Amino acid sequence: MTLPATDQLKGLHQALDTWFAESARDLPWREPGCSPWGILVSEVMLQQTPVVRVLPVWRDWMERWPTPSHLAAEPSGEAVRHWGRLGYPRRALRLHAAAVAIRDDYKGEVPGNYPELLGLPGVGNYTAAAVAAFAFGRRETVVDTNIRRVHARLISGHALPAPSLTAGEMRLADALLPEERSLSVRWNASVMELGAMVCTARSPKCADCPVRASCAWLAAGEPPPSYTPKGQSWHGTDRQVRGAVMAVLREAAMPVPREMFEQAPADLGFGPSGVGIPLAALHRLNSAPEQLERALDGLLQDGLAEMHDGGLRLPS
Repeated sequence: MTLPATDQLKGLHQALDTWFAESARDLPWREPGCSPWGILVSEVMLQQTPVVRVLPVWRDWMERWPTPSHLAAEPSGEAVRHWGRLGYPRRALRLHAAAVAIRDDYKGEVPGNYPELLGLPGVGNYTAAAVAAFAFGRRETVVDTNIRRVHARLISGHALPAPSLTAGEMRLADALLPEERSLSVRWNASVMELGAMVCTARSPKCADCPVRASCAWLAAGEPPPSYTPKGQSWHGTDRQVRGAVMAVLREAAMPVPREMFEQAPADLGFGPSGVGIPLAALHRLNSAPEQLERALDGLLQDGLAEMHDGGLRLPS
């Protein structure tokens, strides 16, 4: 891998900066008035989840809990309930724990630097760097899946980045980051946007790319990936069953007896509305008894459900 010459690198910075100003999506967490809390919430929600699914949930959260203290005052189960169908609901628990820490340790204000952000419950390297950059204008190296893919094609000439983040990728990202703080923030955002909208994993829109003339992958003749990415399965998996159980708990106003998960809702006298709808959806999966048991026990172990009065409910 050879880094672009200084003039070439400045050209890349300028080209993507101009493209981003003209073509970036209009997203609420990018608006100048968005709070650091709003940006933190968006970054956690956007992990492994498309923007189109995040938007309505993010708006609901920000209306319901406009500050960390508002969320911290609620039971953690309410965060899980209003996480909806975003998936990976442990992220909701982590956001609630972070809100409590922000309220108790930082007087309700999201801390503004990478080390303090990294110290919040459930906040990892990427999220800490992204919030420091996008909420506080810090010069931080932000590396997500989209950025890794752009770097792999544009600089390294590979169709895809390595299956997992490497030290070499981090060194490359550091070397590409502009020295000027404000430009570094925009560079992070523009490369991420390019990966999300143009330099996609499948069917990249190379004709629309503002830096295609500098792309090492195109220059090499678009060589295929060195490995086949593994897609995430869903149907028939424990994750699907867990999601169906969580849908029941989100709708339930009272603890749900364990046997209700194991019998068809009609056998228990439930009509076609309320909790009976997600119960019916759960039973239509026809999951094996041991798979349902794993799902129920796993949710209890992960703190996404708790036993109360002989039934399961969201955490209090």
